[in-house]
This record gives sequence, structure tokens and C-alpha cells, in this order.
Amino acid sequence: MSGPGDTRVSPGARAWRAWREWRRTRPFWAGLLVLLGGLEILLTVWAPLGVVLHVGMQGFIGYLIPVVILLCGLLLWFNPAQHLFYSLICVVCALASWITSNMGGFIIGLLLTLIGGALAFAWS
Repeated sequence: MSGPGDTRVSPGARAWRAWREWRRTRPFWAGLLVLLGGLEILLTVWAPLGVVLHVGMQGFIGYLIPVVILLCGLLLWFNPAQHLFYSLICVVCALASWITSNMGGFIIGLLLTLIGGALAFAWS
């Protein structure tokens, strides 16, 4: 006779269960939207190094803002206890990207990051 503890679970099912548990203990979708928004903003900023050096600080900030957004997206996943701080940084950087990074990655990256930041702020 077999009881509930005798059932064998495949490694794939265990991995899926562990992934689902990991995903539910942090603002996963918020972090994903923030990462996608930061990546989109970063990809629209690409300019040759000579142009960035010629433009000066404005060109450097155009690269710095999306990198900070990407870092905040990763930190939302791997340090969910500080989600309020990271979400506020994401929102501020997304609004700053409007000026520094081609209208926030042609508005798409700006909106993705703002929505992700709002989701992270509301996550509990």
C-alpha cells in the first residue's frame, strides 16, 4: 500500500515547483517589466564612443540611467525585501530617461519601466 509520501516526483516537476515558488516570493513580473524597459532604453541610446565623448555628460547620463534601471530590475528579483526603494529608483530613472535617452527609449521603455516600478511598489 502506498501513501502520499511514497509518490515519486520527476526532476522536471521538482524544478518547475521550485521555479514557481521562487517566482511567487518576489515581484517577478515587476522586475521583468523593469528589465525589458531598461534594455529597450539602453538599446535606443547606442551611439559611437566618439559621439558620446563629444556630447559630454549628457551622453554619459544617457548610458548611466538605463544601466541603473537594469540593476534595479535585477535587484527586485534577488533582493525583494527592498522593493519599495528599488521601485522608487526605477520610477525616477524612467522619468529622467525622457530627457537623457531618446524620450525614454521612444516612450516604450519609459512606459515599461514605469509600469514595472508601480507593480514593484504595490507588491506585498
